Amino acid sequence: MNNRAPATGPVEATGPVEATAPADGAERVAGPPSVIEIAGVRKSYGATEVLRGVDLSVARGSITAVLGASGSGKTTLLRLIAGFDGADAGTISIAGRRVDDGRRTVSARHRGVGYVPQDSALFPHLTVRANIAFGMPRRSRARLPELIVLVGLTGYEKRYPHQLSGGQQQRVALARALAIEPKVVLMDEPFGALDAALRDTVRSDVARILADSGTTVILVTHDQDEALSLADHVAVLDSGTVTAHGTPRELYDRPPTPQVAASIGIANILDGEVVGDRVRCAFGELPAPGAACGPAAAGEPAAGPRPCRVLLRPESLHLHSTPEDGTSPATVRQVRYHGHDTLMDLAVDASGDADGLALTARITGRAAPQPGQRVWIATTEAPHIWT
Repeated sequence: MNNRAPATGPVEATGPVEATAPADGAERVAGPPSVIEIAGVRKSYGATEVLRGVDLSVARGSITAVLGASGSGKTTLLRLIAGFDGADAGTISIAGRRVDDGRRTVSARHRGVGYVPQDSALFPHLTVRANIAFGMPRRSRARLPELIVLVGLTGYEKRYPHQLSGGQQQRVALARALAIEPKVVLMDEPFGALDAALRDTVRSDVARILADSGTTVILVTHDQDEALSLADHVAVLDSGTVTAHGTPRELYDRPPTPQVAASIGIANILDGEVVGDRVRCAFGELPAPGAACGPAAAGEPAAGPRPCRVLLRPESLHLHSTPEDGTSPATVRQVRYHGHDTLMDLAVDASGDADGLALTARITGRAAPQPGQRVWIATTEAPHIWT
């Protein structure tokens, strides 16, 4: 059994880390440009291994979304960073200070982190002002009016949680987390309990608040749209390991594997083959810059075609009502109208390389084909490929 200091107390009620000798025997490490450094972290509960060697770096002032399905280990990772639980192996450092090395751990109240849970977890008997002030050192309470303005709750200071909307409650929870001037704020599915319309509004509000405060944030979510729209960086957590880490655009446009592509938005993944600087697939030949299958050196014969996988996002597919050069016939199977756009599930006609191919296209505008209608699809964009 590991000899650990207990992780006690709610993190949002803790104070900032002082620039003095480390508490709880914490080891000082050279301060990296990042605020959070996680290396080789493992965690099991009994015989169930939840985290299998997680590596993650979080830049100062950034919002990093940890994206993963239920059971991937997102909440466990957040609990380890917060100090609610201890790692079995690996290291966690916050602002250059090692807080967990698999043997010794700094308690939650000494880590200088703020925590925003999914359900806000406000004290029902305290006003907005008192909830935000909870855990603040008395010397810091002069900042209360500034925090209330920051989260847009001026005039609500004397209200109780039951007198607030769900979005307002989450803003109080965020202000309470920011009140301790934390090194990092941890957000655990903070918008999951809100209805869809309110979720977008609160997400925008929170993005503004965090940008204004310059706070470093780790957000765990299973919502792809949330991760892509809110975060500066996205870490994809799958089966207890980080399988990809990059900006939202990098991971959407150039995911490292087909599995990551499918976890970041909708992905049409086709079989193909690279020939020179082109790729052959169900749509004929498309440009494939950077994947040239040419000679290794001057005078050597060109290499032959090699198999690959091809990524086409729904918005890269163009629909036509009549056949044109470079198009493939398909039938509309299902139409999903979202107001701002429409997703259509297509079945490409069973012929040649397109046999049995199912695709999803995204179109804008009011006019959309109906289920059962015949269309012709094409793409002229260079796809992302894996060889």
